[in-house]
Amino acid sequence: MEIHLPQLFQRCVKPETKPKKEVTKQSSFNRLAMLELSYPSTMLTEDLSTSLAGSNLHVFTLGELKVITQSFSSSNFLGEGGFGPVHKGFIDDKLRPGLKAQPVAVKLLDLEGLQGHREWLTEVIFLAELRHPHLVKLIGYCCEEEHRLLVYEYMPRGSLENQLFRRYSVSLPWATRMKIALGAAKGLAYLHEAEKPVIYRDFKASNILLDSGLQCQTSDFGLAKDGPEGDDTHVSTRVMGTQGYAAPEYIMTGHLTAMSDVYSFGVVLLEL
Repeated sequence: MEIHLPQLFQRCVKPETKPKKEVTKQSSFNRLAMLELSYPSTMLTEDLSTSLAGSNLHVFTLGELKVITQSFSSSNFLGEGGFGPVHKGFIDDKLRPGLKAQPVAVKLLDLEGLQGHREWLTEVIFLAELRHPHLVKLIGYCCEEEHRLLVYEYMPRGSLENQLFRRYSVSLPWATRMKIALGAAKGLAYLHEAEKPVIYRDFKASNILLDSGLQCQTSDFGLAKDGPEGDDTHVSTRVMGTQGYAAPEYIMTGHLTAMSDVYSFGVVLLEL
């Protein structure tokens, strides 16, 4: 029986599942634009903190993040992507009131890398609002002079890409692969069906992280965009994403829709 990808994507998500998201007066895009006006002013940190009030994100100092990562020691290095290097750290329960002791992943923006301040800011704003079991949990951030860092919940099994294609990785059972596909689909559906829809725009195996039980969480929201609303059918935008995962119609026209994410989901499904 032939099943088209959009149908399969929909079947991965229970029909009665409805996203629960706090409604804000401004879209994430508008908040992003307003905050960008503060950069590189010293007012950015204050404006950002005010904008994210009530989000439960912690604001860390660069000194604190150096301590928890042992000055970004090579022994704590986890990997590097378009944003910059990622190091493992450990937060004890004395660092912040209400913040439990836990391992974390600290991502440092490479000022000479492929992404920049805008992508860092985008990730902070979106993940401050978005909460779902299959989206990575942002614990806090650091914005100090030119330094931009993000602190996430640590995912001990690394990325799906490593699990699938690393030379000495153990093959994932079929049931586990389908569990990962289901979780990834639920995460994307939450974004697409939210009160203010979000298009992820960079869905790929390296951005799907796995915990110790191989539950998946989608990470790296630096390229995410507010989706079309009302009578709009698409968002016109500069083409961004990863070759091989980006939908052909998006590459040709610059018209971004939720179906662009569904195409990328299909590529990951094929890899699985």
